[in-house]
Amino acid sequence: MTKEIFLNDQVIQVDHFEEAEVNGLKQVTLDFKVTHDDYHNVTTLLYKGTFNIRIPSKNNEFKGTIHNYSTSITNLYEKGQTGDFHLVILEVKE
Repeated sequence: MTKEIFLNDQVIQVDHFEEAEVNGLKQVTLDFKVTHDDYHNVTTLLYKGTFNIRIPSKNNEFKGTIHNYSTSITNLYEKGQTGDFHLVILEVKE
């Protein structure tokens, strides 16, 4: 099972990972935890919307954009909080 992926150069430790093909494009679904301490860095990264995706365990790289995104909590500014993030990224062809 894939335990980590890279969005640009930032490593994301994933709890759940799925790969699929949609209309000939790669799609990955990720579930991961974000702590209060990591919240700013992760959300700043996600606001970019499009990333270079690297999946070391699959020897796979592609460029993708957020297709779907949700989180279990909106106030990770409170110390000690952890949120569950769900992210679906779809490959973009250049």
